[in-house]
Amino acid sequence: MSTFSKADLLDYILNNSSSRHIILIDPDSQTSEEAAERCIAAVEAGSRMIFVGGSTGTDSNNVHETVSSIQKSLIFHSLNSPSPKPNFWKIPVILFPAAANAFSSAADGITFMMLMNSTSPKFLVEEQMKGAPAIKEAGVVPISMGYVVCAPGGKVGEVGKANLIQKDEIEKIKAYAICAESYGFSLLYLEAGSGAQEPVSLQLISAAKSVTDITIIVGGGIRDGESARLAIEAGADWVVTGNLTEGFSDTQELQTTLQKFITEMNS
Repeated sequence: MSTFSKADLLDYILNNSSSRHIILIDPDSQTSEEAAERCIAAVEAGSRMIFVGGSTGTDSNNVHETVSSIQKSLIFHSLNSPSPKPNFWKIPVILFPAAANAFSSAADGITFMMLMNSTSPKFLVEEQMKGAPAIKEAGVVPISMGYVVCAPGGKVGEVGKANLIQKDEIEKIKAYAICAESYGFSLLYLEAGSGAQEPVSLQLISAAKSVTDITIIVGGGIRDGESARLAIEAGADWVVTGNLTEGFSDTQELQTTLQKFITEMNS
């Protein structure tokens, strides 16, 4: 059972007074125990949301096991590691699915996304249609999101058959942002691709922000706090990192690295 009501969850995600960091956990790249330990380290470091998913190797088994393990760890730490800050351990665990089968009823919410620049109906509506009944039955909060893959795009661009947004396509990204807002989406995610050699162009972020009040998430290719800070200055409300997390077997080292990252991001 989620500790967030639908209204509280949407308020948490959409109405933050400052930009924040999201840790992305890929269940196909780590055990559920490792995932939980890394999430605790990330929260200690200052991460304020957890995404679970993102890989084509995820399915309902490893996703549910991972989400459940993370939720249990958050509850344990809320009871046994009190913080002077209220609700410090009340962190939403949100599904970031690659497909309809990457689902868990233990999640607080799910990014119900349209890969807007895909050339395949599978990623525009078909996977969403397949997953919708299970989401409704489980009572997991759907968070509507326009998902746009920008160059270089990486594996997600390839698998999602995306017509990548290039750095100089300013008017096109503005049109996508307005389109997302017009559909009533709560979020717009600008993605460069997992492990991308460079992040989403700052000009694209700024252009999207200039035409809409929609909450913007930026991910892919962000490896240091300075890059994250520049993305925020350009208009990002949330910054996501995933590969950075997976590079550490020592959770204390991960916590120290993320703490430095988040401090630089918000400087």
